[in-house]
Amino acid sequence: MGDVGGQVEPGFESIRDAFGAGHPSEVGGAQLCVYRDGRPMVDIWTGRDVVNDRPYDGDTLTVLMSCTKGAVAICVHRLVERGELDLSSPVARWWPEFARNGKEGVTLARLLTHASGLFGYEVGSGMDGRSALDWDRATAALASMRPYWAPGSAYLYHFITFGFLIGEVVRRATGKTLGRQFAELVAGPLGLDLWIGLPQAEDHRVAPHFRSAPAMTKADVLKTFAALGLDPSDRLIQGLAETMEATEELIEIMTGREGRAVEIPAGNGVGNARALARMYAACIGEVGGVRLLRPETVEAARAPRTDALSGPPPLPPAPPGDAQRFGLGFELPRRLIPMLGKGSFGHPGAGGRIAFADPESGYAVGYACNGMLWDGRNPDPRWVGWMDALREVAGAA
Repeated sequence: MGDVGGQVEPGFESIRDAFGAGHPSEVGGAQLCVYRDGRPMVDIWTGRDVVNDRPYDGDTLTVLMSCTKGAVAICVHRLVERGELDLSSPVARWWPEFARNGKEGVTLARLLTHASGLFGYEVGSGMDGRSALDWDRATAALASMRPYWAPGSAYLYHFITFGFLIGEVVRRATGKTLGRQFAELVAGPLGLDLWIGLPQAEDHRVAPHFRSAPAMTKADVLKTFAALGLDPSDRLIQGLAETMEATEELIEIMTGREGRAVEIPAGNGVGNARALARMYAACIGEVGGVRLLRPETVEAARAPRTDALSGPPPLPPAPPGDAQRFGLGFELPRRLIPMLGKGSFGHPGAGGRIAFADPESGYAVGYACNGMLWDGRNPDPRWVGWMDALREVAGAA
């Protein structure tokens, strides 16, 4: 256990204690920020930026991985409220080149629910982790390909492609990149330290992420699937193996400036726990006079959209309670990520980042870290204590 800096309001001390106890000093740094009814109740941090050998404090920035997808969803819903996007419209309305190979009827809502059949790129296309640095190449590859399943008939997490699919719709519809729209519609009004495409002037604040386990390769993934009795030559299995290898490559690229400077809206948002918590708090209430989303938008966004679907064949069903659940761009609670109960919505990120809101209790949470510890198969051990303490406090509030 390391020293914990920051502040907590009276009644929230148990969250601070659990946060410190759950964060071994050798796993880098972490931040936790909790809002209730638009006000910060917890703003704490611990550990170190081990790459630069300096403290990890409340102002430290880190790559937020797929917590970025939640930020993207918030931006999209803002644009829908402004009438610049329509969830039920086909993507081809704004992006005509997309209307090929069975994608003519794919809607923006389908993209947000990871049900478009475009979880990765075509097998053998050469779209590795570094290709995510080239926006035009990434979007052209998606526009031309055939989905891995009939859109809407199944769903599977769109690791990297989520950001390019949504981002190209935003760019075509509004004339601005998603990173710029996020800055103007979300980060700017709230004064957030959160960027999709980090300015050079802020790069010195970043604590690069690190991991102790080796990155997975395509061969590793195929070996795992073969052990489950799946055909390693199947197109979807091949595509999933290539996508997971590319994701691992991209995570490594984002430790450096070039991977943070461009816009990769599925995963290279850079910010801190304060920004995440403040952003989600402003989705469910006012923060400093700013509310990002109307109540009816939040209700639609957190309604389950994939509970009646399953993963595409030949993938086996996920164990009970472990399958990802999606609303419109947000993850919903499951065993691995209980949040504050069934009404919560948000998004985790690779390695252990997480952010969410719970409208019924008025809480919003941001947790950021630089150690890539979470394995995605069990709750992150760094979360368990403070999340349990938060549920106890929220239940008593």
